[in-house]
Amino acid sequence: MTSLNLLTDIPGIRVGHSEYLNLRTGVTVILFDSPVTASGSFPGGAPALRETALLEPENLVEHIHAIVLSGGSTYGLDATTGVQAWLREQFGNTPLPPGTIRVPIVVQASLYDLPAGGQTSWGRYSPYADMGHQAAENARHGCFRLGTAGAGTGATTATLRGGLGSASTITPAGHRVAALVAVNAVGTATIGDGPHFWSAPFEQRHEFGGLGMPAHLTSEDLRLRSKWASVTGTTIGLIATDATLTKTQAKRLAILAQDGVARGVFPAHLPLDGDAMIGVSTREKPAPTPQEWTEILHAATQVTARAIARGVYEAGPLPGATSLPTWNERFGEKKRQVSDTIQK
Repeated sequence: MTSLNLLTDIPGIRVGHSEYLNLRTGVTVILFDSPVTASGSFPGGAPALRETALLEPENLVEHIHAIVLSGGSTYGLDATTGVQAWLREQFGNTPLPPGTIRVPIVVQASLYDLPAGGQTSWGRYSPYADMGHQAAENARHGCFRLGTAGAGTGATTATLRGGLGSASTITPAGHRVAALVAVNAVGTATIGDGPHFWSAPFEQRHEFGGLGMPAHLTSEDLRLRSKWASVTGTTIGLIATDATLTKTQAKRLAILAQDGVARGVFPAHLPLDGDAMIGVSTREKPAPTPQEWTEILHAATQVTARAIARGVYEAGPLPGATSLPTWNERFGEKKRQVSDTIQK
């Protein structure tokens, strides 16, 4: 199987987007061909979540059908309604025993990308339920857009536009591990005022510019850069593997992905962040041995950090949104210099 360096490198996962460009917001839906085992880690100080309590290992539900990432803060949590409606339409074609009701299990995390007053323009109800339904309808295996797409449409960091990123890898034992992250952090994905990414030590095949790390980190590089105090941010996403995991192991997978958030964003997990990562097992391959399990966790941290950098690196401009530049608008010349060096 050819690697796309995307979440969909793991068989059985589909990704779809929808956007509302007038409001600079969007929804990304992750659908699973078969129900998956999942749990989560939510250390951010200002999370916007839906149905994530059922992911705790001590709770009853063992498997879920979909994950939703959205903009819109708590308004965006309406997107799950649209995804549930789409799943219910699909389930309608499947016969069930008499008296049985099938309930689609969908969990969601949302980020804050609301323009001032934007929510007043949509009337009584938000557009996110319709956006969720459309994103589910759009979900496909294989390639999907990164950067200013889906849940990453209105995302920002403290210094640059944010976006939707993804990355994947294969462990020495052959397990696939992949992340999908919407980067709207209070902190930064890049070092100081320069083009280098905090994730640089983990970069593969020049996937976010190939610039590496600066020779030295200065006190100016390490100075706090964050969004102003009344604006919340967040880094939300999922980390998935094809290994068969328990819910407790899926939670540990999500915790190691949060380590990747802390390596890709500086600082991370602030009081105004809603950082949320969901760990997913598609159960395509057998349960890992202890050594294989450690390899999967080791990979989870790295692919999450790489996905964060890719989300910022791939971001594009939006009409009317000029307050922050994209990485390419500000540092595109650096990328061209690296490309020229590689060709020589």
